[in-house]
Amino acid sequence: MPIKKICCIGAGYVGGPTCSVIALKCPEVVVTVVDLSQHRIDAWNSPDFKLPIYEPSLEEVVRECRGRNLFFSTDINQAIQEADLIFISVNTPTKTFGLGKGRAADLKYIEAAARHIADVASSDKIVVEKSTVPVKAAQSIQRILTANTRPGCRFEVLSNPEFLAEGSAIKDLLHPDRVLIGGETTHSGGKAIEELAWIYQHWVAEDRIIKTNTWSSELSKLAANAFLAQRISSINSISAVCEATGADVSEVAHAIGTDSRIGPKFLQASLGFGGSCFQKDVLNLVYLCEACNLPEVAQYWQQVIIMNDYQRRRFANKMIACLFNTVTDKKIAVLGFAFKKDTGDTRESSSIYLCKFLMDEGAKLNIYDPQVEREQILLELNNSSISTDPERVEKLVTIYSNPYEALKGTHAFVVCTEWDEFKNYDYLQIYNDMLKPAFAFDGRRILDSSRLENIGFHVEVVGQKSWRNGILPVTP
Repeated sequence: MPIKKICCIGAGYVGGPTCSVIALKCPEVVVTVVDLSQHRIDAWNSPDFKLPIYEPSLEEVVRECRGRNLFFSTDINQAIQEADLIFISVNTPTKTFGLGKGRAADLKYIEAAARHIADVASSDKIVVEKSTVPVKAAQSIQRILTANTRPGCRFEVLSNPEFLAEGSAIKDLLHPDRVLIGGETTHSGGKAIEELAWIYQHWVAEDRIIKTNTWSSELSKLAANAFLAQRISSINSISAVCEATGADVSEVAHAIGTDSRIGPKFLQASLGFGGSCFQKDVLNLVYLCEACNLPEVAQYWQQVIIMNDYQRRRFANKMIACLFNTVTDKKIAVLGFAFKKDTGDTRESSSIYLCKFLMDEGAKLNIYDPQVEREQILLELNNSSISTDPERVEKLVTIYSNPYEALKGTHAFVVCTEWDEFKNYDYLQIYNDMLKPAFAFDGRRILDSSRLENIGFHVEVVGQKSWRNGILPVTP
């Protein structure tokens, strides 16, 4: 029987957009996204479509489907009971205590979802891992479901990891490079794979739907993010060499990116990678390697994280050195707090750590981001790993809704997120409103540095050699 009803447990960055697109492309299937958070569900159901996450084109998709075959609810039990297929799209953060602290994935929400399904379900279900999980997590879910299920109720557990880039999630869902489905190599497992594949075949070519065993699917997700993170750390390591030698990292990246064996993607030097996936998944892979007694492999992937942390600290030190080796009580404008453009997500954003390093030196920060709310910025900066003194954060940090106000009267500004609007500001006005010498630090390589130099800025760009002795170059 074709799947008629889908339930998604978790209305976050994965569950919401994924199920919205499924509802758009499968109008005959009823899709219900459920979550324990009434506030989050209310946002998904808001009359003015002020959705809980910002993602280009997401609002348009939700507008077309919501109330037709797309629903958001806190009634988890009813959604589970009625569904033929259940996505588990809950958070899998890195553990902060206990065995595997700082590396292993915390699967408490996955386990809670599996137990909830077992308690409520009264008919056969296909249960699909959508969250990023370590290898063999599906096996654990299957054991929980089997041990707690009612007589005559059967479950098939599949792995269907997401490969979404925030800021282009809807595009990635509508035009995926591949859809990966892993399941048991049994007759019933194969049948479940085909039923999930039928959903995606509404808009995805069959040759782009990859079918594997469960463990290969789970590992492929971790490996994909690890490889992407590795490329970023690799080009950032080269950016340090460029700054020391006089090479330009953009020219180096272009030269190596034209090699068809390498390709140009993910070779943009920056402050480092952030977001909910890269660091978490690499650390998860490190822990998996250690658990499999592969210490050399674990050390290899750990270096990707070490290089990312080094890049952030290195750029902060560069800023301090340029500002005459002290930033105490100096005002610095921070442009961008999201981990990348076209999203309001701040998880593991490089901006957080740059702010921490500058606050540790006593700098006063004026922060502006076009999408991140004030409360979210303060929540990140008051995290115990960043600051243990809320009064100090309140004293040192001011958040602005207008970029020109944020920049007025500052000693320097730093671009931390590659928002397009930062390229088009009136930098002559900004220069006139700043203290002199005025410093511009481009951590994303998006500004026209020549134009800023001609105005009078002292410009520092990641991946380019610094000027010696603070002497500005003579404009030809």
